Amino acid sequence: MTRRPHISSYRWIICTLLFFATTVNYIDRQILSLLKPILDDQFHWTNAQFGMINSAFQAAYGIGLFFFGWFIDRFGTKVGFAVSIASWSLAALGHALVTSIGGFFAARIALGLGEGGNFPAAVKAVAQWFPQRERALATALFNSGSNVGAIIAPAVVPWVAYAFGWQWAFVFAGLAGFVWIAAWLPLYGAPETLDRVSAAEREHILGDQTAVPQETSAPLGFRQVLHYRKAWSFIVCKFLTDPVWWFFLIWLPDFFKKTRGLDIKSSWLLLVTIYAIVTVLSIALGWLPGYLAARGMAPSRARKIGLFVPAILVLPILAVSLAGNWTAVILIGLAGAAHQAWSANLFSTVSDMFPKTAVATLTGIGGMAGSIGGILFPIACGVILDRFPDQGYTFLFGICGLAYIVAFAVNQMLAPNFDPVKIRAAS
Repeated sequence: MTRRPHISSYRWIICTLLFFATTVNYIDRQILSLLKPILDDQFHWTNAQFGMINSAFQAAYGIGLFFFGWFIDRFGTKVGFAVSIASWSLAALGHALVTSIGGFFAARIALGLGEGGNFPAAVKAVAQWFPQRERALATALFNSGSNVGAIIAPAVVPWVAYAFGWQWAFVFAGLAGFVWIAAWLPLYGAPETLDRVSAAEREHILGDQTAVPQETSAPLGFRQVLHYRKAWSFIVCKFLTDPVWWFFLIWLPDFFKKTRGLDIKSSWLLLVTIYAIVTVLSIALGWLPGYLAARGMAPSRARKIGLFVPAILVLPILAVSLAGNWTAVILIGLAGAAHQAWSANLFSTVSDMFPKTAVATLTGIGGMAGSIGGILFPIACGVILDRFPDQGYTFLFGICGLAYIVAFAVNQMLAPNFDPVKIRAAS
């Protein structure tokens, strides 16, 4: 009986690093919304002003995604990710010095510019370190860091703010980024160059290269990427669905306060439970396409199912305004898990369809499109909530519930399958 060669798991160490980076990223993002009930009394801003501050972050984040997509494809994942996290960690520390509404605008812009490197770098790292059949799961695992960050933040940030002052929540988050960099720089590299990666694992990682898009010697430019219809399947879906996740991160504490009378001291357990549900279910849903492909289904069809099922699972959120507190938690948790599974599979379509030399670039462009949606939606949320304080959240949850079905239909039109594109020679 022939024994199968042992395959080491250094790639999962890399995935763990990506997970922790995403965790820190989402803690940084959520601090401001969690501190809103405290900062309301200090800065006396309106919902519209708060929405504008978050839109400023989104605008900067979109620019950061566009820049870092190019920067990472040009200078590599290791350097690009380190530069990104150093930038956003300094910006997080800068929040502690803010004393005005204008100061929060400036601080959020700096944070958004730095955070733009997280997903282009992480998606490119997954494309480098994982075979095609494992990418959706690896993406779901590192992307679950956003859920873990969203669990940790409401459990820790209010305690830190009340015990030491709200500024210290930003200080601790900023320092965490520099701790991560100290681990990233000595541990990361390309799998074909690291001595600590076994020959068996290297063969496992590179073994399905015939199934992935043809590689090109030089990164594809922005204009060349945008010539492909399938690139727009990713870009448009990011524009339509990313704002939903931002809505959850920004407005859920306010939703429980304004519609249920629960301040952050009373709602933190509900928020933690929501993101605990998201964490568990999103990983399970992210596992689905790999499970189907391993049982003989065509990878493209498996990926389509991995998008359609989450799109359906978001729909029950339409009833959240009519539900009790804990039923609302379950419905929001299910929708959040569906979003994260949708996002993981959508990210994986980029490396399914395009060569590695274009992955970070297209991820950055799509992320920028998602940020444009994220710029517009918080402004709309603030205006709607100021004008319709009683029914505003019902309308907003309705938009969120329908966004994914619309996005799936658009995706199907632009990319009926996720087979590799045929790269045209640059003219």
